[in-house]
Amino acid sequence: MPELPEVETIKTDLEKVILNQTITKVDVLRASVVKQPEINKFKAGLTNALIKQIIRRGKLLVIDIQTKDKKTLYLTIHLRMTGQLVYGALDKKARVSFKLSNGDYLCYNDQRTLGELRLVKDWKQLSVVAKMGPEPLSSEFKLNLFAKILAKRSAKIKPLLLDQHFIAGIGNIYAAEALFLSKIMPDRLACSLKPDEVKLLFKNIKQVLNKAIKCRGSSFSDYRDGHGQKGNFSQHFYVYGRKAQPCLVCKNKIQRIALGGRGTFFCGKCQV
Repeated sequence: MPELPEVETIKTDLEKVILNQTITKVDVLRASVVKQPEINKFKAGLTNALIKQIIRRGKLLVIDIQTKDKKTLYLTIHLRMTGQLVYGALDKKARVSFKLSNGDYLCYNDQRTLGELRLVKDWKQLSVVAKMGPEPLSSEFKLNLFAKILAKRSAKIKPLLLDQHFIAGIGNIYAAEALFLSKIMPDRLACSLKPDEVKLLFKNIKQVLNKAIKCRGSSFSDYRDGHGQKGNFSQHFYVYGRKAQPCLVCKNKIQRIALGGRGTFFCGKCQV
């Protein structure tokens, strides 16, 4: 699933090529991915609309448009597991395609069709957005608040980091990597973390996310950037996807367990 770094990479890619373009045609090839409004209204609202801005909130992309009758609407795109948003030539496998005034296309691809597209008046009122926690790379994500919340939570730290109500945008990959760098076992109770561990984890969450953005995300499976290219942060994984391979620090074999319904990778020697 695309996480914060992947969605941020797509956002910055598309900002360079689709802003101030007009959507001249909308084709919906898989109706199930359009959640609201109904298909004809979705297409009508976007046809001849001007693309004004692109916003990322957590793992959600929001495209600010001005309709042909000068109203402001928002196209929200939740990529889910296999969603891709790619600029360029028309992809015949696209689930939804947007033809732009420069002749190019913005294609929404989604092999498993689990993604969700919406055209709404106020994206901040969507339930998925209203319940989101702070952005981990923003000024609102503060160490003292992070520490205070962890001290009150008896949940295991890895599933807690994946809870979008707690922090927005962190997924399985980056939680595993941040915990490894912080030398914290993924099944530790959040309230058991010592002040130095909390401080280190806070720092490593930001560090891992920023490095992943510089590497244009992790193409571990279906992720592609805004131009259809793979990211290369997967070349820098310490633990994720490396079951039975030697730890890059201590040479102990990386282990994998199921935790909170997700595959969780760690080093049983480096992490405590």
